[in-house]
Amino acid sequence: MSVTTRFAPSPTGLLHVGNLRTALHNWLFARAAGGRFLLRLDDTDRARSTVEFADAIRADLGWMGLDWDGETRQSDRGALYEARFEELRAAGRIYPAYEDGRELDLKRKVLLGRGLPPVYDRAALRLTDAERADLEARGVRPHWRFKLDHDEPMAWDDLVRGPQSFDPRTQSDPVVRRADGSWLYMLPSVIDDIDMGVSHVVRGEDHVTNTAIQLQMFSALGGTAPRFAHEALLTGAEGKLSKRLGSLGVAHFREAGIEPEAIASLLARIGTSDPVVPTLDRAALAAGLDFARFGRAPARFDEAELAAVNARIVHQLAYEAVARRLPPGMDQAAWEAIRPNLATVAEAADWWQVVQGPVPSAVDEADRAFLAEAAATAAAINWSADPWHALTNALKGATDRKGKALFLPLRLALTGRAHGPDMAALLPLIGRERAVERLAKAGGSH
Repeated sequence: MSVTTRFAPSPTGLLHVGNLRTALHNWLFARAAGGRFLLRLDDTDRARSTVEFADAIRADLGWMGLDWDGETRQSDRGALYEARFEELRAAGRIYPAYEDGRELDLKRKVLLGRGLPPVYDRAALRLTDAERADLEARGVRPHWRFKLDHDEPMAWDDLVRGPQSFDPRTQSDPVVRRADGSWLYMLPSVIDDIDMGVSHVVRGEDHVTNTAIQLQMFSALGGTAPRFAHEALLTGAEGKLSKRLGSLGVAHFREAGIEPEAIASLLARIGTSDPVVPTLDRAALAAGLDFARFGRAPARFDEAELAAVNARIVHQLAYEAVARRLPPGMDQAAWEAIRPNLATVAEAADWWQVVQGPVPSAVDEADRAFLAEAAATAAAINWSADPWHALTNALKGATDRKGKALFLPLRLALTGRAHGPDMAALLPLIGRERAVERLAKAGGSH
């Protein structure tokens, strides 16, 4: 089977981390199979859908590196929905219903009060032609429901959850069109999946009941239902569903210095027992995606874990990949020297400042004479090869210092910090003139 997946956000807001995970999994699955990944903007909600949100969705997917092979907008497909709606209506699978929200709410409360499931009673099907005509003469406009077949099973083998089965008698006939003619989610989504040749639908477990109902819509429209994978929803690090996850989107991650590959590496694996391997290789991520390895327990998203993954991604980034984000004058040698100490690319500017100076001097009084000697030694050594080891070897031979007593005062005087990049790589970037000046100042002779 040729694989076609789709990501179908509504442009009524910005994408959050849960949306990014859905988009990524659909993209990885399609790419692993050599198939197609489609973007569909479910913008039938005219009041809340905006061009700005649609543009933001495209930009966020682009930043994540999730390219798509085709794009459609539901707002352009009204004629198709109308034609298929009329087919279902002619076949008796769509019917008008006239209850308003107050009446429906009262019916639900009565059923719940009796300990019964709040399933619509199909009262609209019992109306006579005269009663319908009377309602419409009084200006009551119907909404439209899809009539479920109580004898047609709702069953499928879910790629994540395994065999699933629902009794259609426990489900209300879903409203598919409002009284004002606007569409709800359920039916246009099925029409589009058939028309677009979608073979696999990957989405959250909150859609499981929708899938049961939509299976009958696929059947009624003469379409082949896709394979479904319903993934457990994300939870926050505190172990419960977190509203904060709804605010974590691309803007937040970019501001925090998170790389797209870090997000992809983490979101590709959380929810499985497989280790998260920070990688720049999307093909490897795609090849390793296996829905059977995803558990049904909520998947835990931890920003601290993401930050750790991000640091390991940064340590793999080539100079060419980050050059435009580095401070002026910082070349490949500087990037490769500083990179192992970075948690984000933006931190490179801090270390470049350490190279260029000035740096704070926080030297122990007892080390001043040693540093003055180090300044004189630094001025005399050969800087053409490995000045750090030339300097430390000369000082080791001329003093009784070794280990921390030898290296720490030098690092503090040269960088103003007790920890940082390998000094053998950093000292040539600082250079002879700045190094001698910093050591002399720390030694009290400048």
